[in-house]
Amino acid sequence: MLELIHVTAVRVVSDHRLALRFEDGTEGEIDFSGWPLHGLFAALADPAFFLQVRLDQELGTIVWPNGADIAPETLHHWIVKGSHPAAA
Repeated sequence: MLELIHVTAVRVVSDHRLALRFEDGTEGEIDFSGWPLHGLFAALADPAFFLQVRLDQELGTIVWPNGADIAPETLHHWIVKGSHPAAA
């Protein structure tokens, strides 16, 4: 099981690329351009919608207006391991 480490900051770097910082000091970027976007995540294919990402401090992760979110431990794992979301 992955350790729960909350996201403390998010910044859009470019289309479908985010820079994240975590409460343990880990920082990095994730490229979502190759991620298969289905169901609730299909809206993220639209660059204008993707730009609406926000930090939800209560959940400790990133969210979009349609309710899409990604577990903070998954995001942390992707950055620490250098994984791409499509490969995770």
